[in-house]
Amino acid sequence: SFETIYGTERELKIEKAFQEKKDLLLTTYSLILKDAELYKGKKFSYIILDEAQKIKNYRTKTYRAIVELDGNYRIGLSGTPIENNLGELWAIFNFIMPGFLGGIKEFERNFRKPIEKGDEFKKRVLEKRIKPFILRRTKDQVLQELPPKVEIVKFVRFGEKEAKLYESIRVLMEERVRKALEKQGLKRSQIVILDALLKLRQVCCHPALLKIKEAQKIKESAKMSLLKDLLEELKEEDRKVIIFSQFVSMLEIIEQEILLKNGYSYEVLTGSTKNRKEVIQRFEEEGKDVFLISLRAGGLGLNLVSADTVILYEPWWNPAVENQAMDRVHRIGQTRKVFVYKLIVENTVEEKMLELQEKKKALQSLYEGGVNLSQLTAEEILSLFEK
Repeated sequence: SFETIYGTERELKIEKAFQEKKDLLLTTYSLILKDAELYKGKKFSYIILDEAQKIKNYRTKTYRAIVELDGNYRIGLSGTPIENNLGELWAIFNFIMPGFLGGIKEFERNFRKPIEKGDEFKKRVLEKRIKPFILRRTKDQVLQELPPKVEIVKFVRFGEKEAKLYESIRVLMEERVRKALEKQGLKRSQIVILDALLKLRQVCCHPALLKIKEAQKIKESAKMSLLKDLLEELKEEDRKVIIFSQFVSMLEIIEQEILLKNGYSYEVLTGSTKNRKEVIQRFEEEGKDVFLISLRAGGLGLNLVSADTVILYEPWWNPAVENQAMDRVHRIGQTRKVFVYKLIVENTVEEKMLELQEKKKALQSLYEGGVNLSQLTAEEILSLFEK
């Protein structure tokens, strides 16, 4: 028996659940924070966190509210226990086994900083310590239950106008980042670096994303042309496609310039989508050609096995995030071979991001490693802006 703690009258529902000795209470992370006072004095046998990476930030009020829940046993379920840095692993373990990895400052001094700088000994020590408490079912162990997955990187070159725009932005951003690093140092330059990288990535996706006059004058987009041709091929093969992008404005351009003009049937899922369940159901059951999904809205919690093709319109720093996107389709229940296309503009920050991802997999044995800007050196940062 169970009680869903959601909606109005949650206090009555919680009291009723304990009075009637329900086996299970279901609620959300956001509601735990709002209802923290209602759970004080309540004793649980088990506290189980699904998508446990939601508590990766130990500084938040939600984290403190969840840690303060009283339970005999604690379990965290997560396909991505670390998305950015090892401090997130500490946060989950501190919920499950308080003190097991020491305090956060002790953990950062003894493990996080040395490991993220390449200390193999410290990495092995940490791995040995946490291994007995992690049950992990990898993709390799379920391959016999899944059809093959084929990953294809499709490169494209800028047209002349885009190339000139990119180069002008690159030169400007390289100078800006170099000056910031010299004056402020790496840590205090993060905002400048992120803004500079954002502008370069926007040019790669489509000049229209960059809100400056020079960019707005350019109507061509090499990557958009590549996507248009790819979708035509996939439609002829009767493939059902999901397109992921970090930029909602990019999805809007794809919708207007490709899908509507060429008669595709499609659905769109972004953070502002209100009827989320209905949109997903229509795509799954009505044979739609394409599903446009923003990274923020569709990275987790979706089962879209009616599709057989994923297009990652632009690369992301963390390969784990890309894997999450792929796994919306390549998961239990899928019966067809899955194709994943990554669209990359040659000789740009996108290609350099792929190279950095390969270099930054030193933590692979601890988690599905990614690239966190805070882990990069000043030289690696500047390399992203070099020609």
